[in-house]
Amino acid sequence: MRVISGTCKGRNLQAVPGMSTRPTTDKVKEAIFNMIGPYFSGGIGLDLFAGSGGLGIEALSRGLERVIFVDHDRKAVQTVRKNVAACGLEKRAEIYCNDAGRALKAVAKRGLCFAVIFLDPPYKEKQWPIWLSSIAERRLLEPDGVVVAEHSAEVELPEEVDGLKRWKRETYGITGVTIYRWEGDGSDGEHCGLSGEL
Repeated sequence: MRVISGTCKGRNLQAVPGMSTRPTTDKVKEAIFNMIGPYFSGGIGLDLFAGSGGLGIEALSRGLERVIFVDHDRKAVQTVRKNVAACGLEKRAEIYCNDAGRALKAVAKRGLCFAVIFLDPPYKEKQWPIWLSSIAERRLLEPDGVVVAEHSAEVELPEEVDGLKRWKRETYGITGVTIYRWEGDGSDGEHCGLSGEL
């Protein structure tokens, strides 16, 4: 695994030890960023099932100001720390060992809104409606923000969840990528940053 583009282009990334995580392939990563960027001028990202941190680090390399990395697996969290340090990105990263539900509540309490939220859970996970609904209900996206969901190609995610509207859907071998944008009541972004700083 490596960083594909941006300020950290070419840096090698470690994988999480063992077989519990499935890193995003370079091909899929490149396709994702071609759809949502490919580069950014600031903004905050949330890498919610961070694994090795590859997606969040790629987003930092391509111009996001900060990324919050979350994974419930301590080995994954340790790997994210090593990869972030190897890329010299420590001051632009927050790294937490937590589950997705609690993490979404925590960032909402801080009043944070995101340019990009990456959702890349194990393929066996079935809680997509819960996570997407939580993001929508808490208005966690900036006005032009996106949710990038990586899942099994066999899975068809909902067309719309509480104002999050499916924008793009592509398949790459066994991997599906679904991208959502906010098309709710127009209140997106109004509360951003009210209750805390990064």
